[in-house]
Amino acid sequence: MAQLIKLRDYVSRYEQNIVLYPSRFVRLKKQKWEGIKKAYTTNDRSVFHLNNPMEEEWIKEKPTFLEKMKTIINRKKTEEEFIDTIDIQEEIQDRDEDDLQFHYDSNQYKHPHSIDELKLQFLNQLFHFQLKWASSTLTEISTVKRTLYYDDLLKYYLQRFPDTFLVLYQPIIQLKQAPIELDTVIITPTEIWCIHLLEAENSAVFVGSNEKFWIKKKNDQEKKLLSPVISINRTESIVRSILEKYQILLPIQKVILTRNGYIDFPTAPYDLTIVEKRNYEEWFQKMRNHHSPIKAIQLKAAESLLQYGLTVSSRRYEWDKTDQ
Repeated sequence: MAQLIKLRDYVSRYEQNIVLYPSRFVRLKKQKWEGIKKAYTTNDRSVFHLNNPMEEEWIKEKPTFLEKMKTIINRKKTEEEFIDTIDIQEEIQDRDEDDLQFHYDSNQYKHPHSIDELKLQFLNQLFHFQLKWASSTLTEISTVKRTLYYDDLLKYYLQRFPDTFLVLYQPIIQLKQAPIELDTVIITPTEIWCIHLLEAENSAVFVGSNEKFWIKKKNDQEKKLLSPVISINRTESIVRSILEKYQILLPIQKVILTRNGYIDFPTAPYDLTIVEKRNYEEWFQKMRNHHSPIKAIQLKAAESLLQYGLTVSSRRYEWDKTDQ
């Protein structure tokens, strides 16, 4: 499952530490999948069909870092004792994120009838978990549009590709005081993919040209749409300029993609990849079969792009109360 490192203009944990969180995500995913798979094979009722209050007690979350801090404050410790507790803040935070942010959710797991059904339920829970990491930190939080929880395209990018792929979904970049929304950017260990996706009715035909507008045809009906080449070129140009600033050398691929339609673009530029119904499966399998581990240059590229990401967030209410 690919990692969502930036979602629109939301605050992201990956912005805080791009080296720590990718490896943590992989570790937590593996750890919790082994746990839920074992629960399935042993028919553990504490995970599936939680109807008994006594069973629900078993699954309660451990206290969060904030709760622990409040407990410390409420005990009216001396100032010296309180300062001592701050020294172990980082250790507590790491442990709490492991325990809290990726716990078994009884509302998500209905008793599956097969291991494949279990995987799907697990991936769906993991999707919600990723949205949390891509919209909040320990002290800050962004308001997530409800529609993103049902965004099939976002799920497609995250659930279909390897853990080593780092995804910036509809990222908003801040350049010269101007916010610019880019196409989806996927940073793999060996290259960067800028992807503009065209979705319409099944088997629709997109007629491309070097003009400002393309034409979509379906059942003798035609409709104009703004050329996706404009958007994908803008995305590639901005990504390339940021990488060059930090002297990061990674190939950049530009893709116009339609999973269920056709693209007729005879004069397509040599550096533009067209992926449509006839060659989609080949491209898709090539992406899925990417086995390279996460690389340092990949993390540097991600860090450089995240530095230019626009972030709109607010301070967590719990922290304001703790300060008071």
